[in-house]
Amino acid sequence: MTDLWVTTAFGFEGYKITRNLGVVRGITVRSRSMLGNLAGSIQTIFGGNISIYTELCEHARSEAFDFMVEHARQMGANAIIGMRYDANDVMEGVTEVLAYGTAVVIEKA
Repeated sequence: MTDLWVTTAFGFEGYKITRNLGVVRGITVRSRSMLGNLAGSIQTIFGGNISIYTELCEHARSEAFDFMVEHARQMGANAIIGMRYDANDVMEGVTEVLAYGTAVVIEKA
């Protein structure tokens, strides 16, 4: 867990934004290996959660989040507001995951 506060909301109750530092983002581009795709294909035969892809997606989101937090720290932020994720296919089997928000400095109100 990070010591930098992150929320999808646009503020923190009991805190005021003293500086708006601008947009921060973290991006990662991921693909599953051929063996991973084979294992995923086998899992689809049985239905339910395709754990190999769930793991890939969770890892990509976590990595993008960590990159975004590091970007905010470099800017001098102690919080990120309006945080969101976005994902797009770059090519077949290759996905970009983007975490973004607004870096701010907050203080107790």
